[in-house]
Formats: sequence, structure tokens, C-alpha cells
Amino acid sequence: MRRLTYGMNVSLDGYVAAPGDDLGWGVQSDELFQWWSDRVGETGLALYGRRLWEAMSSHWPTADQQPGVTPAQIEFARRWRDMPKAVFSSTASAVAWNARLVSGDAVTEITRLKTEEGGPMDIGGATLAAAAMRAGLIDEYAIVTHPVLVGAGAPFFTALDNWVNLDLVETRTFPGGVLLTRYETRR
Repeated sequence: MRRLTYGMNVSLDGYVAAPGDDLGWGVQSDELFQWWSDRVGETGLALYGRRLWEAMSSHWPTADQQPGVTPAQIEFARRWRDMPKAVFSSTASAVAWNARLVSGDAVTEITRLKTEEGGPMDIGGATLAAAAMRAGLIDEYAIVTHPVLVGAGAPFFTALDNWVNLDLVETRTFPGGVLLTRYETRR
């Protein structure tokens, strides 16, 4: 069975996006950027909600052609374009960049994808991940906590019907006080 990881940058008060879908509050470093790039390189299939897809697809397909781009950004852009993606949306009409559109029930499709052969899957986007979380489909949480309080926005965690017990499998500190904590779901 394929593993499903929910990993995103999170403010200290638990939000993945500030109001207005603002993602500009994160503390950037080359080391953290490389960690995210390596994750993309290891991902067999990325699952995106529509809003995160729009943010990623508006920048990364041509990011390697922008002035002042770093070697790490070039590598990430290439890895991102090459990575297979599924975009879950009931309003989008088309997707590109090695992606396919899924407009049916997300939980049913994610459950089916987990049974397929292939590498690990990552899920991104608070709304999509919330559905997978409530259905008990997430095997790992990779929480990259930034030392900033944004006060409101899209929360990383959703309301659940039942507790989810987790085991800590990794911690790592990045420059600027950013902290990675990885947890596996205890089954």
C-alpha cells in the first residue's frame, strides 16, 4: 500500500495560509528549500487541492527561467514539473504540468490511489488534506513550523470525529528557528 504524507509549512499558531491565501510569511533558507526539493524528488504522486495547485502552477513551471534564479530553484522547478500530480477540484476545467484533474469524490479516489503500485504520495492543500485526515488515510504528517503568528487563515489540522494517535519519527531544526516534526499515524 502506498504511503500518504501530509506536509506543509505551518505558522506557529497552526495555519498553512494567512487570510487571503497569503503564503508569504515563511522563514526561507537554502537548507529548508533543499529539504522540500528532496521531498518532491522522492514523491511518486502529489495530490493537490485547487487553491494550492493554482499557487504552485502559477510559479513553478517557469521559475527556472526567471532572472536571479538559484541552482536549487532550477532543480525544484524541474522536479516539480516532472512529478506526477493529481489535482482535486470541482471547479477547475483543465490542469497541465504532468497533472490530471480529479473531479469526483476525493476520499474514494485517494483510497483507490493508495492501493496502486508506485512511490509515496504527498497531499497538499488544507481542504483536501482535511478530507483525507477525517477518513484516516494519512500515514505521516510532516509539519514545518515557522516562528510566526498569522492569527487566522487556513488551518493545518481540521476538526476530527476521533483522536489520531501519532508517533514522533523525526525532528530537525532549520535556520531562522524553523522546526520540522514528522509523525507517523499509529495503526
